[in-house]
Amino acid sequence: LAQQTDSKKREAPAHKVGEGSSSSQVLVKPGHREVPLQPNKQKQLATSRSLVHYLRGRAVSTWSSAGLQSFQGKLHSYKVLRLPEILTERQLALGTLNKVFASQWLNSRQVVCGTKCNTLFVLDVQSGQINRIPLMRDRVPILSRDQPTTGIHAIELNPSKTLLATGGENPNSLAVYQLPTLDPLCLGDRHAHKDWIFSITWLSDTVAVSGSRDGTMALWQVDPDRNGSIALQNDGKFPVYTHIYPKHIEAIPKANSNIGNHRVRALAFSGMNQELGATSVDGYFHLWKAGNTLSRLLSFRLSHGRESMCLTYCNDFSLYVVGSYSHVSFLDLRRGHQNIQPLSPYECGTGVRSLSVYQHIVTVGTGLGSLLFYDIRAQKFLEERASASLDSFLGPTGRKLKLTCGRGWLNHDDLWLNYFGGVEEFPNALYTHCYNWPEMKLFVAGGPLPSGLHGHYAGLWS
Repeated sequence: LAQQTDSKKREAPAHKVGEGSSSSQVLVKPGHREVPLQPNKQKQLATSRSLVHYLRGRAVSTWSSAGLQSFQGKLHSYKVLRLPEILTERQLALGTLNKVFASQWLNSRQVVCGTKCNTLFVLDVQSGQINRIPLMRDRVPILSRDQPTTGIHAIELNPSKTLLATGGENPNSLAVYQLPTLDPLCLGDRHAHKDWIFSITWLSDTVAVSGSRDGTMALWQVDPDRNGSIALQNDGKFPVYTHIYPKHIEAIPKANSNIGNHRVRALAFSGMNQELGATSVDGYFHLWKAGNTLSRLLSFRLSHGRESMCLTYCNDFSLYVVGSYSHVSFLDLRRGHQNIQPLSPYECGTGVRSLSVYQHIVTVGTGLGSLLFYDIRAQKFLEERASASLDSFLGPTGRKLKLTCGRGWLNHDDLWLNYFGGVEEFPNALYTHCYNWPEMKLFVAGGPLPSGLHGHYAGLWS
């Protein structure tokens, strides 16, 4: 009996591989010491990260659901980290279109784009085919059709990807299209902005906010059933859509007397906190509580806020990320305004022109035609990797990983000849980029940085 009891004590139940594991990442603060893992825990961790063990366990169904999800999350995170270094460029021709300012993926092969020449179009990245989308006109036109416009600066899809918001023929108006058909739904041209729309973000499937050069933000309620709005009669030439007005208008605080600096440049929404962040040309960051109206919570000047062009929100680390003339700034509003050291890569000397965050990787599009990648978790830029010999593994070189985009197309007109001396090549500012993460593709577009030059760049990196 004693022998049986002792044998039962030795037969401890074995833990399934992957139980208790987590896919979340933790930042270790400076000065804090990591607790070393015990040998048995180290062995379990090493086993759970083995691709061979994962494939073998999947084949015989020994993985728990939690363990399987944890490993798949780690595998996807590794792909996100390594994707930039294996991307290669294929340039896309856009005819004579001028400077792509905004873009979004519609599906696995189509990207919708907006340009400085006020063209909204869908580009098939496989065939190169371009289909132009008719722009919606104001109920009371205020612009001559021959009058030059400032273009389409923003394109945003709602969370369910059933609606698309962008600018109208008048860049002061908000245009909403239905997806996937791109049929016009409504136009916000009544009692709203008096200047160009620079940024748009969705708070929900039916509520959007637009930020304008006139220093105001407009809160819009979009009704997919077209109720309660005024319909434009179909005269056989234009499609039917409704004209709407904003539920709420909010002006950003005026920090100084220069009214030209009170422009809303970029917006970003935190769904977790139901808060809306905004940057203005005067170098300030503003935060509002977003609901049926916008209620301002705080405003403060950014340390490096000159020409704050871009703003996005990182859900994984609860950070607002701001791109300005020479810096990328991280704002953790839970612990103060700016408690994370801003980045100042030399490539940002002509401005951060586009910005995105996915998991822990920040992608930066610069005014010099290059893409940089920053790892928030490691708190450093991704580096180029190379092998010292044919039989050695790839290792970091100490040089920032930088993808340089191609020449694109430049119109050799009189302005180019007379004012720029006929210089054959200018770096393209990368005004927009967007990822297709399921297929690991990156669409990048822009054009020459000098405002007078007419040209474009578009490329698919895969």
